[in-house]
Amino acid sequence: MADQPQDENRPDDQSAPPAAQPSEAPPAAQLNDAPPAVLPPRQPPYPPGRGGRPETPFRRGFGLGAGAGLGVGLAIIAASLVASIVGGLVLVAFAATGATLAAGSRPEAETLSTVWGKDTATSRLRAIPVTGTIQTSGGDGLGLTEGTFGYEVADVLDSLTADDAGGVVLLMNTPGGSISGSRAMSDAVDRYRQRTGHKVFAFVEEMSASGGMYTMAGADEIVVDHGATVGSIGVVMGPLERYHNVTAAGSVLGGVVAAERIDSEYISAGAGKTAGDPYRDLTEAERAELQNIADTFYADFVDFVSTKRGIDKAVIVDQLGAGLFAPADAQRYGLIDAQMGRDEAMRHFAQAAGLDPDNTRLVQSAGSSLLSQLFGAQARPWGVSPAAQPSGGQPARASASICADVTKPVALHGGLTAFCG
Repeated sequence: MADQPQDENRPDDQSAPPAAQPSEAPPAAQLNDAPPAVLPPRQPPYPPGRGGRPETPFRRGFGLGAGAGLGVGLAIIAASLVASIVGGLVLVAFAATGATLAAGSRPEAETLSTVWGKDTATSRLRAIPVTGTIQTSGGDGLGLTEGTFGYEVADVLDSLTADDAGGVVLLMNTPGGSISGSRAMSDAVDRYRQRTGHKVFAFVEEMSASGGMYTMAGADEIVVDHGATVGSIGVVMGPLERYHNVTAAGSVLGGVVAAERIDSEYISAGAGKTAGDPYRDLTEAERAELQNIADTFYADFVDFVSTKRGIDKAVIVDQLGAGLFAPADAQRYGLIDAQMGRDEAMRHFAQAAGLDPDNTRLVQSAGSSLLSQLFGAQARPWGVSPAAQPSGGQPARASASICADVTKPVALHGGLTAFCG
């Protein structure tokens, strides 16, 4: 057999026990000299927080809650500031709107109600009431009964457009009053017709005298109800009173308590500064001046009615004078066009305006809108002069200049007792 190569690392005698291996255990001397084992430092149960103090669940929750609360608080403050700014802008806008509504734009801010016809009618006529004593404006004060502010009615007429209504109906029931207020309404009637191309009608419910005639003279048609009266084309001033030998005077209202005799007279025109003093007689010059003023306003009144109604001036001055006439005579003189009942008249006006009477309603101001009243506008309809109200347990007292100034010429039929007290 061939000799087998032998592994140099293999012992020749494989049966021999393996050589002993050196032990890995350190000698006894080394065990005694080894330093003691160092253990890692004990960790606290919670990690440290700010200031080195441990962050417990309470502290962690409190911190999170405080942070969240602070964030929400800041958000609320920011939202409040934004809301305040927006709210301020809205209030400014509302205030501006309210000031407009409460001041110069009341005609546009009014609400309307139906006074004749069906509420479902699609066509409409606008009613403008002229009732009670006619005054010029709110500056004249108030009377004991309801009246009409001529300038305000003129504002209403001037605010109307062609699309607002198919025409206007003046509802007349007045003894007259201020010349300025009456003429202002009549001029506004002319402007409305020229601006819109629509007609203006007048319906006399009970009376339209003096300033009422002045107001409605320019209407396209004047119709009076049964039993109504019209006319009294004239100007009056007074009464001027003269107290003779006054022995006592009142201290509350300044009236005379006792006098030997009281004279009272009317002048149909103007005056001097002290004319009308009841404690002295008028001079001839004062009386002549007052008469000249009355004559001047009367001539203007006559010219106006003559032009608008097509009546000769001589007929007005010599035949009509300042008389008040029943419907038949008024129509014969040309002061009115017809006599009809209310429903018949309204249907006639609708037809004359080119509208279907069965699909037309007459609307009238019911007063300022709720929004306007919230901003200070009066609840009364624009143009209506409210009656004076009692105050502090005292009876109402008229404050109108038409009552206080007896030298002020007015186009009025009858006395002012009902209006002035």
